[in-house]
Amino acid sequence: MKKIAVLALQGAFIEHEQRLQQLGAETFEIRQLDDWNHPKDGLVLPGGESTTMIKLLHDLNLFFPIRDAILGGLPVYGTCAGLILLAKEVEEEPADRLATMDVTVKRNAYGRQLGSFHTVASVKGIGDIPMTFIRAPYINKVGNNVDILSVVNGHIVAAQQENQLVTSFHPELDSEVSVHQYFLDMI
Repeated sequence: MKKIAVLALQGAFIEHEQRLQQLGAETFEIRQLDDWNHPKDGLVLPGGESTTMIKLLHDLNLFFPIRDAILGGLPVYGTCAGLILLAKEVEEEPADRLATMDVTVKRNAYGRQLGSFHTVASVKGIGDIPMTFIRAPYINKVGNNVDILSVVNGHIVAAQQENQLVTSFHPELDSEVSVHQYFLDMI
């Protein structure tokens, strides 16, 4: 059984746990450094507020252990704010992020809460799935070793770089579990 750590500092972490458990994975929450030291096969960085998450990662001494594990090959899946945490660059923002994935992100790209939307689109290796975007970023530039998995309205909304998977949308908020299965299959 795969054991997945879910960053549980804030955001939609419980929904990720539910989707992973539906697929037979065991999950546990990362709230402090002691939690991080448990054995794990992968990590989920949920949506939420990325600047709050970064501050808490530093305050709780989780930032460098998580970054080092990802750079060392730990499979990670970041949604929305998780995508921002993993991005090497975010337009017009300082570089205080995990910065492990060779992508440039535009934050709140679809505007405020009123710019949130739901659609169905194709993801490479999965097919058509429902996608819920909430104050979502999108990827506007990728490095050579990044595989673009989905484009919606001309914007990259899902990508993979080796052990790192990211989506702008929130599959944990829909009943569809195929993106979480894709992540588990990466492990």
